[in-house]
Formats: sequence, structure tokens, C-alpha cells
Amino acid sequence: MFATRIDAAQRLARALERYRGEHPLILAVPRGAVPMGRVLADALGGELDVVLVRKLRSPQSAELAVGAIDETGWAYVADHAAAAGADADYLASETRVQSELLRKRRALYTPARPPIDPRGRVVIVVDDGLATGATMIAALHAVRAKGPRRLICAVPVAARDSLEMVTPHADETVCLETPENFYAVGQFYREFAQVEDDEVVAFLKTESPSS
Repeated sequence: MFATRIDAAQRLARALERYRGEHPLILAVPRGAVPMGRVLADALGGELDVVLVRKLRSPQSAELAVGAIDETGWAYVADHAAAAGADADYLASETRVQSELLRKRRALYTPARPPIDPRGRVVIVVDDGLATGATMIAALHAVRAKGPRRLICAVPVAARDSLEMVTPHADETVCLETPENFYAVGQFYREFAQVEDDEVVAFLKTESPSS
């Protein structure tokens, strides 16, 4: 469906063209969406930053999210968490683990400055896809609390039920594809290499031509 994340981001940029001239703040969910955020920021004349959230992993499978947290510690817990074996004690422990990782990532990604303030701005939160939707819900909640003028969720591909869950948390949702038989985000990319921390730091240090 998409050659690479860059290909997906270029297609998303065309779908978001109406926000050119609004100097939008592009908040990418690390790590995979950060290269995409760079493309969107450059194409739309905006700024790039990250919104730091982490999925809460299922005790049965590290790839399955049973929820997600933001930097404040606020947690979204999915309806299927208990069925996946994530009881209250497990969720408390997993939240501590992921909160510590968020603190480390913030110190690594933006050591010399605070996060860019989204208050009063058009904000586009981008990820490379929605599987369960948990991390996007946490991301949108975190940004909404800071008072953006307009909050947009932008993804190339999503599971249909996950998109339905996420949609109420944004003012607008832009999704290019909602295929059937959705198993994992990576199945819809020809190339889906892991993005490393040093790449994230490099993208965040690079300014858009209009910045």
C-alpha cells in the first residue's frame, strides 16, 4: 500500500494541503512517525516536535497494546485489557516502566529546550498507522489538555474499529486507507525499518525551510 514512511507522509501532506499557511505544529509519535513529521512540517510550512506517549504492553504479547500513557502519567486503558491478563497490579507496574522510558526519551530528544507549546495553534498529530489506537488516544489527550485551536489526527492507515475509537478525540481525522484484515501496521509498507533514537534527534534538530 505504501512504499515507505516517506511515501506515506508525502501522500498525507497532499491530503492536509489546506493547512499550508497556518504554520501548523506537527507532533509526531516516536519513533516511527518522526521522519513522517519532518516531511509534513516541510511540506506545510510548519514546525516539528514530538508528542511522547508509550503503549502499555500486554502481558501475553509485547506487541499488543492494552493501553497507553502520556508524559503526565495519564493512562488510557483499553476495554480488552482485563481479557488480555492486564490486571490493576500489572498495569501499575507497566505504567512505571513506560513512564521511566518517557523521561529518558524527553531528556534525549529535546535536552536543550522544552516541548513546543501547542496552545492556540493548529496541531497535527501524526503516526505511521493505528493498530489498537491506544497510543494515538493518549497523544491526542495530552495535546488537547494544552489548548490547541484545532487538533487533527493524521495517519496513512488504520484498522477501522480503531479509527472509530480515535475519531472523537480529535477535531478532524485524516486517514488515507482503512483496509480489511488488519494485523499490524508494518504489513502495509514495503519497507518498514525501525527508526533509531539518533535519527529522531537529527530530524528534530533540522528546521523547516520556512521556520
